[in-house]
Amino acid sequence: MPQKPRPQFLFLALVLIQAVHSAEEVAGRLPDVFPPARFISGLVSHDPQFGFLILNVLIVVFGIWCVVFAMRRNSAATRALMWGWAVAELINGVTHPVWTIVQRSYTPGVLTAPLLFVTAALLIGQLRRSAHD
Repeated sequence: MPQKPRPQFLFLALVLIQAVHSAEEVAGRLPDVFPPARFISGLVSHDPQFGFLILNVLIVVFGIWCVVFAMRRNSAATRALMWGWAVAELINGVTHPVWTIVQRSYTPGVLTAPLLFVTAALLIGQLRRSAHD
């Protein structure tokens, strides 16, 4: 019987997919077309694109920090981090396609959003199963 992926492996995959997703959003200039991204980016820099880039780098760096340091323990805090990240990415993976349907055209992030959704759903399933082990 094949071995099921551990939650830590799926979490790493989710962080790496988020890095690609962030690159797609930055390249697509998300703050130019999505007012909430422009607002949040504006809190970081007067240049929304630069602020958005900084925020996305911080998100990915935080994810890598979680993989390298926080995932060494199998604690309640570690599980909470994985759950929080998975739920956020599940939402991200749903909202991009919905936004694209509403816009009736490509929106930055929609190409990688399905990967976020599927990986987040797999991680949630694995976290639920491992909670019962």
